[in-house]
Amino acid sequence: MKRALTIAGSDSGGGAGIQADLKTFAARGVFGSSAITALTAQNSLGVQGVFEVPADFVALQIDSVARDIGADAVKIGMLSSSAIIAAVAAKLLEYALGPVVLDPVMVAKGGDHLLRSEAREDLIRKLLPLAAVATPNIPEAEVLCGFPIRGPEDMRAAARAIRSLGPGAVVVKGGHLQGGESSDLLLDARGFEEYSAARVESKNTHGTGCTFSSAIAAGLALGLPLREAVRTAKDYVSRVIAASVDLGIGRGFGPMDHMAGRGECG
Repeated sequence: MKRALTIAGSDSGGGAGIQADLKTFAARGVFGSSAITALTAQNSLGVQGVFEVPADFVALQIDSVARDIGADAVKIGMLSSSAIIAAVAAKLLEYALGPVVLDPVMVAKGGDHLLRSEAREDLIRKLLPLAAVATPNIPEAEVLCGFPIRGPEDMRAAARAIRSLGPGAVVVKGGHLQGGESSDLLLDARGFEEYSAARVESKNTHGTGCTFSSAIAAGLALGLPLREAVRTAKDYVSRVIAASVDLGIGRGFGPMDHMAGRGECG
């Protein structure tokens, strides 16, 4: 069985973070393991607290997985601090883990900051160059590229700027833009590819970014080419959002039903 490792924070509400990642791995037919970088007290209404895991213990978790279980792909989410970023980067290099899908988690859907401002430069310098693909949403891409994104041409410019920082490919997620469709833009060595789906009006979208990046990692673990892994991830997220409109869990940004898109990638 193929294996995927998530290195990310824990969401006590179960909608995002490693909980979303592991559900996605299972739904996509791969075995999931985890290295937890932070514990969040979190629900559909927001983040009530963050307890950062010591960097050396994050490293020890990666050691435990790499030395026994292994990983055919790695998804990276919330990292919180410079020390954790350095530890994760060192372990990726030590064990030659990859391909790496980097979701540069900076702010939760409710607006709570999940990456210290002083750690952003370390993420850019130490982790972006190790990523097979980075998957920023619009606000995250704006931080990485340094200019506002208001439409498709800005997304293209942002993708070029971010890819110049070192990742093999970039997917700029367009869900924050207005319109009847939600379009994500991939830039890799071959050029641009756009992935669009009808926008589903729902408040149950907590964890979409985590789910998308972990679905890409699952696809890569199963041996799919990157463009196919992104396509299947986009289709999967669209299905689980549509299936979750009336899920009725939580009073704020509710979670999705990850098992609604169950089945191997492809």
